[in-house]
Amino acid sequence: MLARDWYYNERNRIGLDHAVASIYGAGDDADERARAALKMLGVKPGWRVADIGCGNGVLATEAALMGAVVDAIDISPAMLALTRIYTRDRRTAVRMHSAGLLSFAYEPNSYDLIASEFTLHHLPDFWKAVALARIFAALKPGAQFFLRDIVYVSMPDGAERSVEQWADFNIKNHDLARDSVITHMRDENSTFAWVMERMLAEVGFVTVSADYHAPMHATYVLQKPAGQG
Repeated sequence: MLARDWYYNERNRIGLDHAVASIYGAGDDADERARAALKMLGVKPGWRVADIGCGNGVLATEAALMGAVVDAIDISPAMLALTRIYTRDRRTAVRMHSAGLLSFAYEPNSYDLIASEFTLHHLPDFWKAVALARIFAALKPGAQFFLRDIVYVSMPDGAERSVEQWADFNIKNHDLARDSVITHMRDENSTFAWVMERMLAEVGFVTVSADYHAPMHATYVLQKPAGQG
């Protein structure tokens, strides 16, 4: 088999910009927010759960504490090291994998839930669609995908206004330097909400809910139709 030398190299994107890290970092209520999300998604003991782009491991750890069998997946060795520390401190265990959205290994139709928070924007849109198709294939029929990311809700002619509003929000609410926010806008691959929604639908997902909140933050609950194998 020929080497796929054309395939996107996720490891070129290792590292976190400060704007994203602040959103899902080890804040005082990060564990509470993760628990609330997992309860809303109906996580049960014995479920197979994957957290792709697990960061410091908060959501993965909370899922494990609820009795799920968890794969914590991240392309960054530093993030996996933080996950290892966090799970040890919480006296639980997850299976850790050094991989990303385009490279995580899976058996088709094997996960009850896949989550990915503030990770998809690292990929250009073509590769976002490839990653979403892989996630769709990995889920059991009827299972859900929990996606949070930075998404432009505006149309292209309103992008400048949206960026300024988002910068102001993060500076005021997350105590960030403006440069940290602008670096994300310039160097990452966040896309428009209407592009994201079309990609999700084309892959096959049914949208259970789409919440656009805190300028340019989006949360989606998506489902693989029960009849899809």
